[in-house]
Amino acid sequence: MFSWHELTTTDYEAAYAFYTQLFDWEKTDTMDMGEMGVYQMYGRNGMPLGGMFNKTPDMPAEMPPNWLYYAMVDDVDRVAALVKENGGQVLNGPMEIPGGDRVAQCRDPQGAMFAIHSRAQPNGNA
Repeated sequence: MFSWHELTTTDYEAAYAFYTQLFDWEKTDTMDMGEMGVYQMYGRNGMPLGGMFNKTPDMPAEMPPNWLYYAMVDDVDRVAALVKENGGQVLNGPMEIPGGDRVAQCRDPQGAMFAIHSRAQPNGNA
């Protein structure tokens, strides 16, 4: 199951307007990421679906706008280790995000990007 859908683009406001017309999305939360800019979250019918933000100057110039899909897993740290054992790369993370969930962004052996996500445990530990 995919738990989050994240768009990196050059104009998140224009992208949001486009996708809202297609999918009837609504703005949910906004997070100020400092020098990285705004992270705009969206959803539909009260259900959070994802977020979007503008590319930053430190990202590769040749990187086109792209979607990154987060697959729900039981334990991000365990699955990140499996990614490496099976020839993939963990590019960022595993790390805790606001709310206590854990995520990691990865690349498979063929170069395809994907991410993994696990929910915070009820006792506060991921």
